[in-house]
Amino acid sequence: QVQVVESGGGLVQPGGSLRLSCTASKGITRFNAIGWYRQALGKQREFVAGFTGAGHINYAESVKGRFTISGDNAKKTVYLQMNNLKPEDTAVYYCSVPGYPWGQGTQVTVSS
Repeated sequence: QVQVVESGGGLVQPGGSLRLSCTASKGITRFNAIGWYRQALGKQREFVAGFTGAGHINYAESVKGRFTISGDNAKKTVYLQMNNLKPEDTAVYYCSVPGYPWGQGTQVTVSS
């Protein structure tokens, strides 16, 4: 079954941190064009962070300086480290992997 699995979400207080993980059923062997997106309730899905085709990294302005995307070749996993979380970061987070359909996502809730 071809699928992407996101994990690591949860409930955290403002200012807290979470690390999301993304794996794929056939294994992630290249990080090019892999990205994280999020969708808040009632809003459209938006880009958060991702690797470009050339291997560079882009971030949405709203998360620059707080979120970091990275990849682990040995573990075939892509991570999203999220620090200094804010209530407006609350959303379902999805990992986009070329050739795979969207996964179920992982819920991140930032609330006191």
